[in-house]
Amino acid sequence: MHQIIRGLRPRDPKEHHRVATTLELFFDLVTVIAIAAVTAGLHHGISEGHGLEVLPRFLFLFVAVWWCWMNFTWFASAFDNDDPLYRFLVMGIMCGELIFAGGAAYIFDTLDMRFGILGWVIMRLGMAALWLRAARGNPDYRTTCTRYAIGILIAQALWALMYVTCPPGSTVFFQVGIAIYVVELCVPVYAERARPTPFHRHHIIERYGLLMIISLGEIMLSISHGFGALFSDHPSLQAALTSVSGLVLVFSIWWIYFCEEEHLTTTDMPQAIIWGYGHVLIFMATAMLGAGIAAAVDVATHHGVATAGEVSHWIGLALALLFGTLWLVRDRAHALPRRLNLALPVATVVFGLGGFLGLPLWAYALLSVGLVNWRAPHLGQAKGAS
Repeated sequence: MHQIIRGLRPRDPKEHHRVATTLELFFDLVTVIAIAAVTAGLHHGISEGHGLEVLPRFLFLFVAVWWCWMNFTWFASAFDNDDPLYRFLVMGIMCGELIFAGGAAYIFDTLDMRFGILGWVIMRLGMAALWLRAARGNPDYRTTCTRYAIGILIAQALWALMYVTCPPGSTVFFQVGIAIYVVELCVPVYAERARPTPFHRHHIIERYGLLMIISLGEIMLSISHGFGALFSDHPSLQAALTSVSGLVLVFSIWWIYFCEEEHLTTTDMPQAIIWGYGHVLIFMATAMLGAGIAAAVDVATHHGVATAGEVSHWIGLALALLFGTLWLVRDRAHALPRRLNLALPVATVVFGLGGFLGLPLWAYALLSVGLVNWRAPHLGQAKGAS
């Protein structure tokens, strides 16, 4: 038993060719199921003309899903040893997340956490157990890992207390929820002050990039529905144009997000936290864009109540939030030429104004192509070319 339940030794943060494991990719699959379930609620809200009413629910639940992914991703980068017990604990966390994802639609509609809290308890007990194993594995990181474990358990106790004391969907529900999220976000900041965990910078960059690709893939699903309207008894060319425009947007976002391989330039913890935490807005904006494009397809196929202008507000807001945050967490920290460094701030203003004016989706697509040519001008330059 002592040999099975042994401590987790830290990974080498300078390990060569460190890549995401198949278990991490499996974990991402469960995460995207949860993201899709939460985003579907926003999509239907926008399409039915009451997006603002459901927006607080979307934000509340999206952060919950992202936080579960965030906790596991950074831990695995520093302490993943892939032994049987590690795998079992991670699978337990995945089980808890799937319980939460399975009830996401119900939770979105009612904010009654019920079995959602059960899923969270399973997830958090698994994460606490992993941190305690890491504390046992190396005295140098014992204080840091113990702080993580205790902080996670305290935060989870607060969520359980909130469930039994706050009426679902009430003002106090959201106020207390925000306060607990602040506690959650403070746990890593406090824990890392003892000694920063040895995360692998390139591994973390890859992990975030993979979730970004999966998030963009969710938009592709909505786009495919627009193309699917061509196969109906009354083909909708408007829906096809909507899908083409959405596809150009997705390709442009991919190009701009991945135009810098060194996404996170340092292991300095303050900058790493800004980069790591700031990405929640990037992922959230990507999901919001997916909901907006899905609603635009609904409008084009006459399945939505909202007008094209109302949907455009959401698309412009999502693009402005995405590019503004990407500048804040990435470009701001890079030594870029002034011309390139201005690209995303200008895009943030332009797309935000476009949302205010209610631009058509094809206009956003054209603007995104212009942004690609501005921010990533080396379009035809092959890798290794002189």
